[in-house]
Amino acid sequence: MVEIPGTGVPIIGHQLAWLAAEGVTDAVVSCGHLAGVLQEWLAGARLPLRVATVVEEEPLGRGGGLKYAAARLPFPDRPWFATNGDVWTRFSLREMAAFHAERGAVATLALARPRIPWGVVETDGSGQVLDFVEAPRSPYPVNAGVYVFDPGFAALLPDVGDHERTTFPRLARQRRLAGFPLPQGAFWRAIDTVKDLAEAARELGAQAGA
Repeated sequence: MVEIPGTGVPIIGHQLAWLAAEGVTDAVVSCGHLAGVLQEWLAGARLPLRVATVVEEEPLGRGGGLKYAAARLPFPDRPWFATNGDVWTRFSLREMAAFHAERGAVATLALARPRIPWGVVETDGSGQVLDFVEAPRSPYPVNAGVYVFDPGFAALLPDVGDHERTTFPRLARQRRLAGFPLPQGAFWRAIDTVKDLAEAARELGAQAGA
């Protein structure tokens, strides 16, 4: 529910607008702490898709919460998308869904290469400093918090607990988990700090002026 400065719209509003633009018609929003605040905003907003909410009466963990919300999916026999609540991004979900289907995966997660928040030093094998690089992109991909799941995925989730420590590692060992690299130039940001909010607002303004 944190607003992107200058927009008057919370992160979830931007997420729902993106999902609708990508062809999503129905969403289930999982609510926990201060659920009433989120539900009140959803009830009063003009939304571009149908939204249902579920409320965790007690914390179920990320995997348990996802399983609980999946029980309300309007089309349980179809693949479905999921996204973390603190992620603001723009890329083609259609391309990600096609990637998922081509690989026959049970689950596919989007992979991002965020910028490292510090400058780095490049050296050669002898320890000679060659260059300084300010905030380079990470050489390692990270979980971008956007997913495609097959219909049977929900049954693999724990009732309580973290699927990233249980379900995902098990699927990876079975070679049934795929990773979709975000296309070059795709916008992605995890909103964790005030600085993230400011940078997201600045990038949004740049996109609007482009």
